[in-house]
Amino acid sequence: MKLQAHLPIWRLAGPLILSNISIALLGIVDTAVVGHLSQAYYLGAVAVAAVVFDFLYWGMGFLRMGTTAIVAQVHGRGNDDEVRAALLHALVIALSISMLLLLLQRPIADAAFSLIGGSEAVVFHARTYFNWAIWGAPAVLSSMALFGCLLGMQNARATLYFAITINVINVILDLVFVFGFDMGVKGVALASVLAQYCGVIMAIFLIRNELRYHPGHWRMALISDTGRLMKMLALNRNIFIRTLCLIFVFAFFARQGALQGDVILAANAVLLNYQALMALGLDGFANAAEALVGKATGAVDRAAFKQAVQSALFWSLIIAVLFSLFYWLAGKQGILLMTGIPAVQDMALVYLPWLIISPIVCVWCFLLDGIFIGAARGAEMRNSMLLSTFIIFLPAWYLLQESGNHGLWLAFMLFFIARGLSLGWYYRRIEKQTGGFISATRNPA
Repeated sequence: MKLQAHLPIWRLAGPLILSNISIALLGIVDTAVVGHLSQAYYLGAVAVAAVVFDFLYWGMGFLRMGTTAIVAQVHGRGNDDEVRAALLHALVIALSISMLLLLLQRPIADAAFSLIGGSEAVVFHARTYFNWAIWGAPAVLSSMALFGCLLGMQNARATLYFAITINVINVILDLVFVFGFDMGVKGVALASVLAQYCGVIMAIFLIRNELRYHPGHWRMALISDTGRLMKMLALNRNIFIRTLCLIFVFAFFARQGALQGDVILAANAVLLNYQALMALGLDGFANAAEALVGKATGAVDRAAFKQAVQSALFWSLIIAVLFSLFYWLAGKQGILLMTGIPAVQDMALVYLPWLIISPIVCVWCFLLDGIFIGAARGAEMRNSMLLSTFIIFLPAWYLLQESGNHGLWLAFMLFFIARGLSLGWYYRRIEKQTGGFISATRNPA
């Protein structure tokens, strides 16, 4: 493949990788700040609360993914009026869901913490974190819709500006509230909320600036078209089910760690920051594939589709290998930086080898997710995730639970392998049906 063929993927993936890694680094900073408090249960509390917000916010990830897919396809057709309608539909859905979360915050917290478990001290501080952080929901969900629109319009650089702004503010406020004002986990939560609202203000500014380059109109006929809204909801429903399964796996993983004690819970929390760093880094290429595949699908451009897939695969594999090498060479030093508690450090080092192999295991399903999102193939993503969760992960954990935390990590890796294999099978099957072009219809010609 010629050098020019790699430029479109890097034009999008470069800023996205930096943006995503900055988000993961923020998680590492949060862990490091709390990990240097006096007790392991503070770190465990943030880990448990993070699982709850992963469920809430990752579960709503369809707001970003579905918006990217639809905007990329209408952008590929050159219809700027439909871009505006899709953005407004996404924002209406985002704000409606966020209001529901705020109204139901108490029963959500009660159910979540009773399911995940943990020691009394962990649950107490996790609930404190939740009670403050939930007020960032409107900003977080609105930002997902705005972020998805920017990516669908091929503007990854704006998403980088957004991520840097929110993360720098968050880190500064973390240090001020936790170490300056001695607010503990409450300070970490408040820092996140304030940074999220600063971020959504900047995202609105960025999307307004982007739309100036794509003149169009806010046409009521499109905005009030329930058929278009239902199409977005249908795609979002499948992505939502897929994401719920993913969050279930992470929540189940956290609960099984919590049942083994606060030290195992805290050690797994440290290592999952490495998993998040890798996932967000590789997601740069998956997100770029979403935008490029979506645009190619909207324009019915088979050559552009094939080029986007090949280029994304090539660079995803290279970055995955580099992540594995990094974890092998510097994983221990990173653990020591994230927590100063000797027992947690020693336990995390025992399970570090699972993180070393994780990038090579996970890269396939991450990239295929991006391709299927861009092509608006939500049903296949849903089916793959249901299979991987309930036919592979849970039975594997049941058979391996006698191996303790090693068995839990092995079941976790088998989950990602199953996702990659099942999505790969779907890809080949659809490719044969459509003559080498993955699209939301059986015959996109």
